Amino acid sequence: MSYFYKVLLIILGTIFLGLGILGIFIPGLPTTPFLLLTAALYLRSSQRLYQKLISNKILGKYIQNYTEKRGITKRVKIYSIAIMWLMIGISVVFLIKVITIKMVIIGIGLIGTIVMGFVIKTVR
Repeated sequence: MSYFYKVLLIILGTIFLGLGILGIFIPGLPTTPFLLLTAALYLRSSQRLYQKLISNKILGKYIQNYTEKRGITKRVKIYSIAIMWLMIGISVVFLIKVITIKMVIIGIGLIGTIVMGFVIKTVR
């Protein structure tokens, strides 16, 4: 794997890590999908960063809960996506005035929905 490709994966992983951390504090912004995406990117680019992430006392538990159960239930997926879009909708319609920020929040919500709906496995 080329050096440039590894650096790109680390940068993307760090961006998604930031979004995952924000998701802990911002209702409606998903945490686990972004942390899982970060783990996957770090696993492919930096074993050291991956180990730091999964051994973290706070963030590691999100990833461990997913890996132990091998996915989430359909009901949890639907509930999570619905709550996320409810909060995004409230934010975009009532709280945020700048159109650029509205578009960024909607874009992040779309990424979260795609990850939650298609990347994270559904278990019974």
